[in-house]
Amino acid sequence: MSIVNSNHLATNAYFDPIHQIDAVKLLPGEYYVTQKDMLLVTVLGSCVAACIWDSLLRIGGMNHFMLPGDENSSSSARYGDFAMSLLIEQLLKLGACKDHLKAKVFGGGNVLPGFSVTSIGERNAQFTLDYLQREGIPIIAHDLTDVFPRKIYFFPKTGRALVKKLHVKNNTIFERERSHLAEIKQGVALTLTQS
Repeated sequence: MSIVNSNHLATNAYFDPIHQIDAVKLLPGEYYVTQKDMLLVTVLGSCVAACIWDSLLRIGGMNHFMLPGDENSSSSARYGDFAMSLLIEQLLKLGACKDHLKAKVFGGGNVLPGFSVTSIGERNAQFTLDYLQREGIPIIAHDLTDVFPRKIYFFPKTGRALVKKLHVKNNTIFERERSHLAEIKQGVALTLTQS
């Protein structure tokens, strides 16, 4: 059984024929937690996904966020500060013990051509490392920054994670990144004008 915060819960369920297991695909701003033996999948550019699980009770989950956060991000899982607290809160509600939590974190690639040294991906990666350190959750593995998009496969019951670096020849991931960033900027502008 999964705890539901329906505003941000991933709902794209399918059967993964390669791994022969039920799976859920996460999009930016989504999370998923479960006790089931299943697979969580996402594709990351500059976004980061934290895979956190209770290694003793075998409860785990994943999030997928786009930016570290700011004063306007309190209720959007597209921002790391909310996405991280939401994931941990939902794991604890499902029965996980904070002392047993472990993490694997992925993403933060500088996949948009022309971005500066302080890329969004690097900021996301550093935010995630700092957040988990503050929370006292050990990071068992990570694959952060670089220039490649990644496809992440996470088995929340065991904590096993697979990373596939994507050497993309088309602009699909780049266009998604630009589109998601434009949506966030538009949302922030609307919030500021409504204040």
